[in-house]
Amino acid sequence: MAQPPGEPTTEAPDQDGTVRDPAEPPRDAPIPSSTLLQGRCCLEISHNGMVYRLHVTRMGKLILTK
Repeated sequence: MAQPPGEPTTEAPDQDGTVRDPAEPPRDAPIPSSTLLQGRCCLEISHNGMVYRLHVTRMGKLILTK
């Protein structure tokens, strides 16, 4: 929410100078792979008309393929 000029704010600006609600998580915060995969070992992702697969290997590594 924008503050009127001269009004103090409790919200700190981001690195780019944008003031955000402190209750809102940062937009560039990493998303845990467990959130994306939800217990699966493979996830299909559609991007720009192409389908990619995010796969977890037996060693716990992530591989993204077309």
